[in-house]
Amino acid sequence: MASKTTRRKFLKTALTGAAGAGAAAALPARADDYITPAMTTPGKPFSGYGMPSPHEAAVKRITRPPGISPGTGGSDTPLEQLEGIITPNGLHYERHHNGVPDIDPATHKLLIHGLVKTPLEFSMDALMRYPRHSAIHFLECGGNSGALGGPQPVQASAGVIHGLLSCAEWTGVKLGLLLDEAGVQPEGKWILAESGDAASLSRSIPLTEAHEQGIIAMFQNGERIRPEQGYPVRLLMPGWEGNLNIKWLHRIKVTPGPTMTKDETSKYSQSLKGGKANQFNFIQPVKSVITRPSGGLTMNGPGYYEISGVAWSGHGKITKVEISMDKGATWVEAEMPGPILPKCLTRFRLPWEWDGKDIVLQSRSTDDQGNLQPTREQWHAPYSVAQFYQCNAIQCWQVSADNSVKNVYA
Repeated sequence: MASKTTRRKFLKTALTGAAGAGAAAALPARADDYITPAMTTPGKPFSGYGMPSPHEAAVKRITRPPGISPGTGGSDTPLEQLEGIITPNGLHYERHHNGVPDIDPATHKLLIHGLVKTPLEFSMDALMRYPRHSAIHFLECGGNSGALGGPQPVQASAGVIHGLLSCAEWTGVKLGLLLDEAGVQPEGKWILAESGDAASLSRSIPLTEAHEQGIIAMFQNGERIRPEQGYPVRLLMPGWEGNLNIKWLHRIKVTPGPTMTKDETSKYSQSLKGGKANQFNFIQPVKSVITRPSGGLTMNGPGYYEISGVAWSGHGKITKVEISMDKGATWVEAEMPGPILPKCLTRFRLPWEWDGKDIVLQSRSTDDQGNLQPTREQWHAPYSVAQFYQCNAIQCWQVSADNSVKNVYA
C-alpha cells in the first residue's frame, strides 16, 4: 500500500514537470489574429436530433467480425477515446446472438407467469404508468477482456481488449414491484428471463436477487433505449454478467429452480483444471484498466501527462485505485474525483512525468467488499487454458522510448 508521503512526493515531482510541458508559446496580442472563419460565417440551422461534430467521426464503436451469421457477435466501446464515466448511447457496446429486431412498442408485451398467483401481461403503455426508478450502472459482457487469457498479448487498443463495457443511467420499473403484483408462490425460487428476438436468449436468475435488484429498463441516459440495447424494454441486473441483462424482454417465468437452458449450459461457465466447471457466476469481479495511455496510442515524447482510466465492481463501490510503474513492485494511489457510485464506472487520474524511457504501467482496484484485482497469473491459476469468462486480470501497458504503447504480460 502506498503511503501518503510517497504519494505527495510523487505528485509534486509530476506537477513540477508539468510547468514547461504544456506551456503556451508567447505571442503578440493582436486582436485581428484571433478572428477565425467561424466568426464571420453564419452557422447551421437547428436540427431535430443533435449529432457529434463531423470532426469526431473517428470516435465510433469498434466492430468485430460477424460470427456464424451477420447478426451474431458484438461491437466495442472505444474506451480510450472517451472521458468521464457515462457512455453515449451511440457508443454503448453491443452483443447480439441473432441480429437486432425491429419491435413495435404498440404490440410488444411483457408476460409474468409460472409459479405466481395471477399471471400478468403488461403492454408498454401500462409499464409507463408505474413509478420509475433511475440509477447509473455499468454493463459488461462476461467475455470482456478474455484476450488477456491468451498465450501471447494481443496488440490492440483498450477498446478492443476491454470495450465490451459501458456505463449509463437506466430508468424503468423495479422488477420486484411487478413480481409482488403477480404474487409469487412459495415454491418459486428462480426466474427465467427470455428475449423476444429470433435468438430467444434466456437465463435463469435467483428470485431473491431478481426481486431486490432487477430493473425493467425502458430509458437509457434520458431517452428511450435504442434497438441494439433492447428496445422497447430490457432487464437490468446491476453489476451482473451482461448476458443476464436480457434485451427485448418479453417473458419472465417464476420457477422452482434454474431452467438449465442452452444459453447457460453451453456457454458462460468457467472451466477449471481437472475437468470441472463453475456455473452461475453472476457478479462481475473488481476490475480496472488504464485508458490513457493505452495500446495503439502514440506518445508525444517525454514530458507531463495524465494517467487516466476506469475502475468498476459488480460487488459495490470502488474504494481505491493504485498505479504501478515498476511491474508491480510498488504502487501509488490515484485520485478518484468522483462520483463514486456502486456498480458503476469510477474514473481515476494521476499526474505523471515521463522521462522518455521504457516503462510498464499497471492499475489495480479494490472495492468496498475488500476484493483486490489480481495479476494475470493469479487470475488464471484455478482455470483451464480454455477459460476466458469474467477475466479481471491486471492490464499491463508498455510505454516505449519510440513513443509506442503496447499490451504486454509482465
